[in-house]
Amino acid sequence: MSTKHPILSITGSSGAGTSTVKDTFEHIFFRESVNACFIEGDAFHRFTRQEMKAAMAHAEEGGNRNFSHFGPEANLFSELEAVFREYSESGTGKTRRYVHDEIESERYGVAPGEFSEWESFPEGTDLLFYEGLHGAVNTAETNVAQYADLKVGVVPVTNLEWIQKIHRDKVARGYSAEAITDTILRRMPDYIEYICPQFTNTDINFQRVPIVDTSNPFIARWIPTADESMVVIRFANPRGIDFPYLLTMIHNSFMSRPNVIVIPGGKIDLAMQLIFTPLVMQFVERKRRAA
Repeated sequence: MSTKHPILSITGSSGAGTSTVKDTFEHIFFRESVNACFIEGDAFHRFTRQEMKAAMAHAEEGGNRNFSHFGPEANLFSELEAVFREYSESGTGKTRRYVHDEIESERYGVAPGEFSEWESFPEGTDLLFYEGLHGAVNTAETNVAQYADLKVGVVPVTNLEWIQKIHRDKVARGYSAEAITDTILRRMPDYIEYICPQFTNTDINFQRVPIVDTSNPFIARWIPTADESMVVIRFANPRGIDFPYLLTMIHNSFMSRPNVIVIPGGKIDLAMQLIFTPLVMQFVERKRRAA
């Protein structure tokens, strides 16, 4: 953790909704004139799209049917830890982009499924913002979590997470329902071992819970809307959190435990604005005083 070079880390599974949280932080940074440096977890995958297919086929030939993007073999955990450490010490580092589609390909000049070149962070940033799968990962070999000053988990209940992933991958990426289901099953051991444990390391978790039937996510025709959901917000350390203020500002919210507030799903952006804006400004003010 660093006073001069704070790091905010948003972590969640594929389809969990971390990109939506990133949008909220971008609004905060713009409104409060915070100069943030952004990195994406996909940049620290080990393989291009074609290389990953080959690596999966090779693993399956050896009897491993669970080789996935969630595990360490398919990612650069050590390099991610090194970037977090370097930024926390000096405010410098490097990242790249994993290009998902033709739109991004035109922007970065790289074919879909490939990586752009590594580039140095811009100078003089106020903080580092990470969004991806492994922002709070901690294994026997690497500990990314130790360098983040604020770790946020985005954790829909499992069936809702699967529904969101199925719909996103079908609509945005053109995958078949069968291929997506196969991916979910293949990733499950790594999901249990490397994704779930991160949410014990996070400072704040946002868990969206649908209040409609999602008992069979593989046949769901649409994603439950925000108004068909509640959001459970858990604070690892509730000290300094003004719960009476949040309850006043967010109508129909309530406390379910001393460190947990439950809000209507449609109020999640408001809740994030109320919770994160003062935290971001605290990091920035401490950085500027230290400088």
